Amino acid sequence: MTQLEETTHAQRATFAAMSQGTQEDWGHIATAALEFYPGLATRVTDHLRLLDGDFGGFAVDRLTHSLQTATRAARDNRDDAYVACALLHDIGDTLGSYNHADVAAAVVWPFVGDDLHWMVQQHAVFQGYYFFHHLGLDRDARDQFAGHPHYDLTAEFCEAYDQPAFDPDYPTMELQEFEPLLEDFFSSPKRSIYKRGPAE
Repeated sequence: MTQLEETTHAQRATFAAMSQGTQEDWGHIATAALEFYPGLATRVTDHLRLLDGDFGGFAVDRLTHSLQTATRAARDNRDDAYVACALLHDIGDTLGSYNHADVAAAVVWPFVGDDLHWMVQQHAVFQGYYFFHHLGLDRDARDQFAGHPHYDLTAEFCEAYDQPAFDPDYPTMELQEFEPLLEDFFSSPKRSIYKRGPAE
């Protein structure tokens, strides 16, 4: 074992079951976590790239759709958190093919307020207004949320940014143009079970 390997090994926890862990063990784990967290924006961006070339029958691929949704929001001077949500709203397509909005909502939850989290989580139901009837589904499924404080926000997101973002001719921003925004977005979690303070 080299000196580097010995040093790295010495900085790992020694337990085989969490019930055996010591404060020193968890100190090593916390240090590793603090080194890992700053790469979150890069990992998310890499996952977004998995949508590149995946057309799913649409006129544009899923990455272009995501970029175009975010571009439209940015050009409407929406704030950075809103634009980030617009960019990430379909990131769950690869892992949550039957519940992609839930996946995206989980990704953004630590970094946004309840309004944007709910918007991302429910956007698929609201988006259904534009096509569910073509599939024998209820286009008015969103009405189950009538009176919800974030109903109008979510309906507007789908109408103004999500549903028109399938235009091959729209001048869409590139992913790298959003990278500084994502770096900032993922740098400051507002809530997490791993943060001290009251849980939400």
